[in-house]
Amino acid sequence: MKKNLLGFILLSSLFQAQYSWSVFSYPPSNGAGRYDDVFFLNENLGWAAKGGNGAVFKTTNGGTTWTQQVVNGATNQYFRNIEFLNENIGFLGTLNNNFYKTTDGGASWQKVDNISPYPEAICGLDCVGTSTVYGCGAWFSPAYIIKSTDSGNTWQYIDMSAYANALVEITFINENVGFVSGNDENGGVVLKTINGGTTWTKIYNSNIQNEYVWKMQFLDNNKIFCSIESEAPHTGKLLKSLDGGFTWETKDFPDTYVQAVGFTSETHGWMGGHNTGFYETNDGGNTWTDTGIGGSLNRIFFVNNNLAFAAGTNVYKMTNGNLGIKESFKESLERKLKIEVVPNPVKDKLNLNVYFTHSDHIIVGLYDASGNFIKNILKDNIRNEGAKKYSLDFDYPKGNYLLDVHSNLGRQSIKIIK
Repeated sequence: MKKNLLGFILLSSLFQAQYSWSVFSYPPSNGAGRYDDVFFLNENLGWAAKGGNGAVFKTTNGGTTWTQQVVNGATNQYFRNIEFLNENIGFLGTLNNNFYKTTDGGASWQKVDNISPYPEAICGLDCVGTSTVYGCGAWFSPAYIIKSTDSGNTWQYIDMSAYANALVEITFINENVGFVSGNDENGGVVLKTINGGTTWTKIYNSNIQNEYVWKMQFLDNNKIFCSIESEAPHTGKLLKSLDGGFTWETKDFPDTYVQAVGFTSETHGWMGGHNTGFYETNDGGNTWTDTGIGGSLNRIFFVNNNLAFAAGTNVYKMTNGNLGIKESFKESLERKLKIEVVPNPVKDKLNLNVYFTHSDHIIVGLYDASGNFIKNILKDNIRNEGAKKYSLDFDYPKGNYLLDVHSNLGRQSIKIIK
């Protein structure tokens, strides 16, 4: 995903600029889910990818109007990201063992079928230069990268299991120098390559298990802003480096499940996640202000220093000044996976009833009452909406436990007793 603000000049007048986010009424709100990605080639031409029950929308006038594009054969799939090399050639990643390419600006899409082994999911995409494309996955593991140097005609699969357990985001400064982020056995991780993905070096690790470095944004190729999605009792964080990744610092964020990140300068930017809309900072993440706009944010995409778009419950646009309509912030807080533990307290079996609203993935982690990770006790790939029951052996001592339930709708903690 191109997030570099090249030649980003901060004139003194911009420090007083009144940035404002507005919500588009169309594409429509994504119900229980969200729009996972938005991508623009310029101020006018862009696309948005709807997550659950996936759909693609295109605009040629900066979001004033949008047209839905048909992806043949993609019924009940979860669209994760969208990226274009130029106005014709683009790529669409899903979480359902399908990866698509268009050569006509999205009017038609064809499944890419010449990758071996075939990726389970594409969670991050980045087009760089005139013909190079990178992708990565999966947030629910395993970890791999796909690469094409001929505009997606042929592909290379790179096994990343030696470096990470799961990969979420990938971004390159040029065809050879790039970064990928996600999770390893010690927590959130950022990796760097200087040879086009042949070898990688770990340049950051959070050292808190089950954290993810979820999204990355580059400002003038040297300043890096990342979101760290965590799990209670830990909080989500802004991760940033002002020297190209040689040194890092973190700033606490008000919510645990932060994902989207976007900055206009070293000090001014926004973050948000599954449970939040746009939180704004003017002091580099030391303090945050809830703007009351937006919900379930996953991507903030800058076209230039005065124009950005974002994907969440709706599609959003940022400019200088006030564009008008604001989304009800409280509405967006109810979007999460419905789960029942029956009975609770549990005995020798942990019985879960889970209600899926669309194709999904679920990972359930078990923690003790102090928040110490024990193990992941469930992982499943859901093809269709509907209810599903799980009965898991629970041969643990009597006491209090926490379940960390991670799905495409977000993360949540559930208290159980044995």
